[in-house]
Amino acid sequence: MKSFVSLLVPLIIPGAGLAFQTPPTVQTSASTPNQAAPANPVVTPELRGDIMMARKMFREAIEFYKPEAEKSAILANKTGIAYHQLQDLQNAEKYYKRAVKLNPQYSEAINNLGTVYYARKSYRRAVNQYKSALRIAPNSASILSNLGTAYFARKQYEDAIKVYAQAVAIDPDIFEQHSSQGVLVQERTIEERAGYFYLLAKTCAKAGMTDRALQYIRKALENGFKDRDKFKADSEFSALQDNLEFQQILAAEYKVL
Repeated sequence: MKSFVSLLVPLIIPGAGLAFQTPPTVQTSASTPNQAAPANPVVTPELRGDIMMARKMFREAIEFYKPEAEKSAILANKTGIAYHQLQDLQNAEKYYKRAVKLNPQYSEAINNLGTVYYARKSYRRAVNQYKSALRIAPNSASILSNLGTAYFARKQYEDAIKVYAQAVAIDPDIFEQHSSQGVLVQERTIEERAGYFYLLAKTCAKAGMTDRALQYIRKALENGFKDRDKFKADSEFSALQDNLEFQQILAAEYKVL
């Protein structure tokens, strides 16, 4: 079944955990007046598992996915995601590795394995894993975003900004996706949120995305970013200096979230 296979699945709001890209709606009835609906639509164990995932019934989803996970990279990856949602990183890693063994070109599973290493604070291994996934899917905004987040965790801020800029160029909404299902995990668990939002603000300002830049400046300040002078001194923000909303944001006082 290919409904999830070709999709990238990431997203995460700093501090909120994991997120996944929503699969397309499955159409089970006819869309034209002259076409009869199938009498007995096939409901496979995989589809049942997908339904359980949509309902956040992750243990039940595992029961539907696991029987075929030994020989299907797709179902091994989905099983890993279900375990990941349960915070069972050991089994998530086991099934992601199985998916990669079954299909060494499965970039989503390679990415997802990187998110396990990230969750364990093994950021160097996460970086290497994301780079491996990008060699297969170089235009994946989600994987680029994950790589940037891993660089950020390692305090490699210039590298983080570089790959965040690449991700935004591919998908301007990459940092704003909110969904709960899919095949590719996008990491959004950030410990140092203020600095993270500051880097996103720089990335968006440099890309000319003024509204998003202002949004992230505000979030940085709300999360305790203290060096407001950076928003005046950094060249990326030069075009915002005469913007009234920018000036109001910097002048405001914020209660740290």
